[in-house]
Amino acid sequence: MRVRRAKRLFPAKPMTATLPISPDLVTLPRRPAEAGLPNVVGMGRAALRAALVEAGTPEAQATMRVAQVWQWLYHRGARDFMAMTNLARPYRELLAGRFRIARPEIVTRQVSADGTRKYLLRIDGGAEIETVYIPEADRGTLCVSSQVGCTLTCSFCHTGTQRLVRNLTAAEIVGQVMVARDDLEDWGRKPDEKRLVSNLVLMGMGEPLYNFEAVRDAMKICMDGEGIALSRRRITLSTSGVVPEIARVGAEIGCLLAISFHATTDAVRDVLVPINRKWPIGELLAACRAYPRLSNAERITFEYVMLKGVNDSDADARRLVRLIAGIPAKINLIPFNPWPGAPYERSDPERIEAFGAIVNRAGYASPVRTPRGEDIMAACGQLKSASERARRARPAAAAVAV
Repeated sequence: MRVRRAKRLFPAKPMTATLPISPDLVTLPRRPAEAGLPNVVGMGRAALRAALVEAGTPEAQATMRVAQVWQWLYHRGARDFMAMTNLARPYRELLAGRFRIARPEIVTRQVSADGTRKYLLRIDGGAEIETVYIPEADRGTLCVSSQVGCTLTCSFCHTGTQRLVRNLTAAEIVGQVMVARDDLEDWGRKPDEKRLVSNLVLMGMGEPLYNFEAVRDAMKICMDGEGIALSRRRITLSTSGVVPEIARVGAEIGCLLAISFHATTDAVRDVLVPINRKWPIGELLAACRAYPRLSNAERITFEYVMLKGVNDSDADARRLVRLIAGIPAKINLIPFNPWPGAPYERSDPERIEAFGAIVNRAGYASPVRTPRGEDIMAACGQLKSASERARRARPAAAAVAV
C-alpha cells in the first residue's frame, strides 16, 4: 500500500465555525422532581426489567415492556416517556413519575470547515467532557470519551494535562452517542439507509480500560441489534497499555483493539506514555499476541504519533516492524497535533512518508491519518474540556495583571 503524498496531509488551516445551540438540540431541562430519579439510559436489559418490575410493571408484561422502552430509547431516540405512544397513557405517566431519560447537555457545539463537529457536554455534577464527530465519504465516526480528564499524563497529549475528575457512567458514555444522533437527526433509519454515526472509537478523553465495566456495558447497548445496533467490528477501543484488561476487551466486548504505542524503545515510551513503566513494551506486545479475537480479518491497530526528532527515524521504523512481527496489524501514523504549550513538534511530511515507506515495505498497511478539526482543537490528542482550560488560564491571567 502506498503512503499518501504529504501535500494531501497538511491542508491550509480552515476557518472555525461555532454554531448556536437551538433548543431542540439541548437536553430537555429537568423538572425539580425528576432530577433525583433513576436514569433509564445506560441500564442493560436485565437492569431495566428489574427496575420496571419494581416500579409496578406486572412480571408477565415485563419482557414486552423492556422491548418497547428499549426501542423507543435506542432506535427512535425518545427523550420523553409521553412520546412512547404504543404504551397506554397511565403506564407512560407511571414511568415518567419513577424514571428520567437523561443525556449529557450540549454546552457548545463547534463545526470545523472540514465538517468535524466537537461537542462540549455537561454531565451530572457539572463536569464537562468532549466528544467529536468526524464525517467521511464512507462512514461517520464518533470519538467517545470514557473519563473526565485522565491519569496517564502522556506527554504529547493535551488531555493528559487535565487531572482526572471521575469515571463516566455507562449512561454518560452511551449518552454521547445519543446526543450526536440527536444533533445529526440520525434516529429511526431503516437497515438499508445510510447512518451518519456508523462507527465508534473509544479514543476521547480518558483511558477506557481504567473504566472497563462502564465502557463494556455502554458498548453492549450500542451493539444491541434492537437498539443502536452497531456491529462490534465498527467499534474500536484504544488503550495506552493496561495489560491485565486487554484480554477482557476481546472476551467481554468483542470490538476491535487499538494500541496507543508511539515508541519503539522502553526508554522513549516511558517518557511519552508513562504507563509503560508499569507494563513495558514486551508485556504489552505479549498481551496483543494473546488477544482473543486476533486474526487477519480483525487486526490490531498500532497508533503512532509522529514527533519530530523523537520517534520518527528510519531506525525507529525498522525497530517497529521487528517488534510487531507475527501480529496481524496495521500502523496508523498520526501527525502530531499541536496544542498550547506542547513540548513537541510535528514530524516533517517527508519524514513521515519515509517512515511509512519502511513500514509498508515490511508488509504492514501504514495509512497516515489526515488531521481533522485542528481549527477547533478536535484532532487526536487535543481534547481538553473548556472549563479545565479556563481554570488553568485564570492563574496565568492573574499573574499578568499583577
